[in-house]
Amino acid sequence: MFGIGSTELLVILIVALLVLGPKKLPKIAHTLGRAMGEFRRVSTEFQRTLNTEIAFEEEAEKTKAAKAAAAAQPTPADDPSRPDPERKA
Repeated sequence: MFGIGSTELLVILIVALLVLGPKKLPKIAHTLGRAMGEFRRVSTEFQRTLNTEIAFEEEAEKTKAAKAAAAAQPTPADDPSRPDPERKA
């Protein structure tokens, strides 16, 4: 958890208890917990949005590449070695 060991966490909690007092500490902990939860929700939503946009961009690139590859291949009408079925000899 953030690279904090159990002894460091215990020291932080004791200092917070001494500085804030036993009456304010639960309210502050509750507020801090809510803020952290909201931050997690926002960051998760941002990550989902970013992943969705990346997927759309990749799909657009694949579609563009497929269209370019299809346009680069000669069609049967462009192939001079094949006889034209509409043209009579």
